[in-house]
Amino acid sequence: MLRRHPRTFAYVFSTLAFALILFAAHGPYLSLPYFWDELGQFVPAALDLFRDGSLVPHSAIPNVHPPGVMAWLAAAWSVAGYSIVATRTAMLILASFGLLCAFLLSIELFRGLPGAPAFLALLPLLVDPLFFTQSMMAQLDMPAMVFSLAGLLLFLQNRHVAAAAACCALVLSKETGIVLPLVLGLSLTIRKRQRIQAAWYAAPFLLLACWLALLWRTTGTPFGDPAFARYNTVYALHPVRLGAAFVRRFYYLFVADFRWVGCIAIVYGWRRGVFAHAGWKVVGAFAAFHVTEVTVLGGAELERYLLPVVPLFYMACAAGWTSFAPVWRNVSVAALCLGLLAGLAINPPYPFPFENNLAMADFVALHKAAAEYLERNYPGESVYTAWPLTAALRTPEFGYVHRGLKTVETSDLHFSTLNKLDPEKVQVLAMYSRTQEDGWIMSNVWVRKFLTRYFDYERQMTSIECRRKFGLFSVMRWTRRGQWIEVYARDPRPPPVPSPAM
Repeated sequence: MLRRHPRTFAYVFSTLAFALILFAAHGPYLSLPYFWDELGQFVPAALDLFRDGSLVPHSAIPNVHPPGVMAWLAAAWSVAGYSIVATRTAMLILASFGLLCAFLLSIELFRGLPGAPAFLALLPLLVDPLFFTQSMMAQLDMPAMVFSLAGLLLFLQNRHVAAAAACCALVLSKETGIVLPLVLGLSLTIRKRQRIQAAWYAAPFLLLACWLALLWRTTGTPFGDPAFARYNTVYALHPVRLGAAFVRRFYYLFVADFRWVGCIAIVYGWRRGVFAHAGWKVVGAFAAFHVTEVTVLGGAELERYLLPVVPLFYMACAAGWTSFAPVWRNVSVAALCLGLLAGLAINPPYPFPFENNLAMADFVALHKAAAEYLERNYPGESVYTAWPLTAALRTPEFGYVHRGLKTVETSDLHFSTLNKLDPEKVQVLAMYSRTQEDGWIMSNVWVRKFLTRYFDYERQMTSIECRRKFGLFSVMRWTRRGQWIEVYARDPRPPPVPSPAM
């Protein structure tokens, strides 16, 4: 059947080829236990949908995030059964389709340019640290990238019904995707005056409204969790935090991990007129609107929010490279890719979300080692620690323990928080690095004062303070590439594990 439709055959073959590359690269991480928001929100929400059909989660705090990705995971588990490997496989399959969309969109934008720049656009994306980690993680931003690229591609092909359908899938994946149908609909209405076709792009707005109505009816508020809504709106709008967020966005997109090399290509190509294709205006408008949206409405300011525009940046780089002499093009491409590869393994000297590179695998490995130690040596004790380690210790399905442990969750591991605990009740305490603090930047007193004043930074309790406050001994400590986790207990020697009943 595929031979009768050569284009479909080409798409299927390309997707399988991309999947082969992704699965080969991610092979060592397919069984990696869940990290941070995976086990805190998205996997529990997907399990609720898988087990009892609940679109609004009850095992996690409901929030504004739509259930599309959770439905995809539930469907995958229905076929393969629940497992971490099935979860990571489902996300990598989706990422493979995203690579196909990026490749086809590149071809569409590069019409009239010499050479084969579409391949140059894919190469840095494949080694991009953020895409590498997010492509296997059960989170929303990689799927948002996939359907954003699909919507842009179909729009430029004048397939507006299909493009609107892709936008519907986008807003069901993540609510911030609503900016794409807004840009596409306005583009048709204002620039081309195709109001009939533009009407199709109202469908994603209606679909998102239905989700918010269901959320409102179930939770009593249209955004599910008022604290989550306030953090991502009011908190983010402080002038200092907002200004710092835009600087952070600019630095990550255009400077970090040798992306400045790609910026040189974009500027040079712009001066040579390589962005003449009308589609670049739509792509550029979407990128600008999206970056602004996730900066203004994003308290955490995580880099993964930028993922839908990261492939567009590399497409612009590839377009610019077509105006380079071959030797300089090769040098520029190699420099960017080597910088991205370095960023995958080498941590920056400032605090960053561990999910931005393989630091997330280090975090998981440390926590798994500590969880196995606690399960083996303190199975009956209540472990005092902060989320997400508490969730990892309580729930065997997340891949850290075989049997759930009792935990007492603290809001964080700050000195002021732990100092309020009753020393007599704390028998076992697990402390760990929640952000990257080693390096010359965080050692600067003015940096710490700035973060304390505007970003609620506070130091964690030290080992000496744990000893003085709780009378606990450090019984085990693990370190890995700047991260650490340490277990404190009343007895410096762990108690013997009771023999299992025969």
